Amino acid sequence: MAKRLILYLSADQHCLYRAERAGLELEGTFATDEAGLNAFRDYLRGARGALFAVLADLAGEDFHEEQIPYLRGADREALLARRLAQRYRDTRLAAALSLGQVRTPERRNERVLLASFTNTLQLSQWLDALEEAGARLAGVYSAPLIAPALAGALGARNARLLLVSANRAGLRQCYVENGRLRFARLERMGELAPAALAGFVRSETQRLVQYLVTLRALSREAGPMQVLVIAPSGERMAFEQALHSDARLTFRTIDYADALRALKLRRLPAGAGSEALFVHLAAQKPPREQFANRDERRRYLFWQLQRGIVAAGAAAFCLCMLIGGSRWLDVISVRSATAEQRELARNAAQQYARITSTFPVTDTSTENLKAAVVEFRRIAERASSPEPAFVHVSRVLQKYPQIELDNLRWSAGKPGEMRLPAARAQAPGAAEAVDSLVLLEISGRVNATQRNDYRAITGQVQSFASALVGEGFELVRTQLPFDVTSEGVLSGDIGGAAESGEAPRFTVVLGRRLR
Repeated sequence: MAKRLILYLSADQHCLYRAERAGLELEGTFATDEAGLNAFRDYLRGARGALFAVLADLAGEDFHEEQIPYLRGADREALLARRLAQRYRDTRLAAALSLGQVRTPERRNERVLLASFTNTLQLSQWLDALEEAGARLAGVYSAPLIAPALAGALGARNARLLLVSANRAGLRQCYVENGRLRFARLERMGELAPAALAGFVRSETQRLVQYLVTLRALSREAGPMQVLVIAPSGERMAFEQALHSDARLTFRTIDYADALRALKLRRLPAGAGSEALFVHLAAQKPPREQFANRDERRRYLFWQLQRGIVAAGAAAFCLCMLIGGSRWLDVISVRSATAEQRELARNAAQQYARITSTFPVTDTSTENLKAAVVEFRRIAERASSPEPAFVHVSRVLQKYPQIELDNLRWSAGKPGEMRLPAARAQAPGAAEAVDSLVLLEISGRVNATQRNDYRAITGQVQSFASALVGEGFELVRTQLPFDVTSEGVLSGDIGGAAESGEAPRFTVVLGRRLR
């Protein structure tokens, strides 16, 4: 992992820190003159591949609030660049911070805070040294840009807040409104006792509040403003005794050691002040807004792109590994199932061999025996028994008590081998091939009917014949003792049956196909 270095710039001395997850290590200190700059160039020759960030804690900052039309994309960038060029002579270290939207009756605007340094030369030389060494510059920040993140980390959620800290560069005061920076000021201070330092904090805070009211950044009718003071370690009681709240200011003091615990910063170089809080946040949670332009950060952006490509490749590789592992598990499962099926097939073959070994010795092969069994089953399926036919006829006779059965003849065979009646053309299966046929010939007489009521006798016989149709049987022929022609003429042995006193006889022939 690339080493992350933070160059902290102050008016008296520049410090280079190596940022870690829970600590800061002092890599070196450099004077602000030409000798210190040359020493920094020498250090850069041995710091290839490191990531650099610059944190400026200098006096002479300029903040100016403006309103611009609500735009997005390239139009907004072009408008902000023009406003920065109008405001500052050197826009190399200038930034525009968004303060939110403003709705007017005419249109929707955006409030922006234009920020820069009045003396950019003290920063440009050190940035040029980083550019000459080919360093990866992540960004150029100022302590006020880190102030909103520091206030949030310390638990300050007030709409208007003044953050005060004693840094190596001096007394840093940052005015934060709704989580956004509005103004900042750095006041030089010497070696002061805790009580004197607390008094100095109170007087400078009152001066700053009065200045904000003059700038109309703070309303006179606004209520008391929260002032969060980071006291030196062990001096919280002295600060609380000196800083009394009033109608304009509400002081809240937090010990430096408590602030370190809130930021989970455990290791510090000896002699570090509150600037360590700003340095740590600049390394771990840098703000989106910063002063360096895209050209100065191009090596860092390329490094981010390379890391993104590598991360995407690693993610794709891990995904392929997961998919490959899943497929390999499927292959193992299929192989296991295949082995089980092979074992079952082997056991079945062994069992079949044991069963067939008990069969008697035959002069033919197993295939011939299988064919014989299949043919036997087919013949058995085509065979017919007279019992179902007799049961069917008996059920129909129960419904016709006037019918007296004289003769019942059942026969089965192939159509060519059977003597079919003359009406064979109407026999079942005439339109299609029939392997075998069952014929059922029923002869009987009609009782309980007048012998000369020929139509009644005909109707009863026809109804009886229709009732016999079913259970696979079809009507082949019906023979009455007389026939009625289409001209209404009776024919047959009519008179003889009437004189002898016998009931008229009839014959019904049924057929059922066997496949």
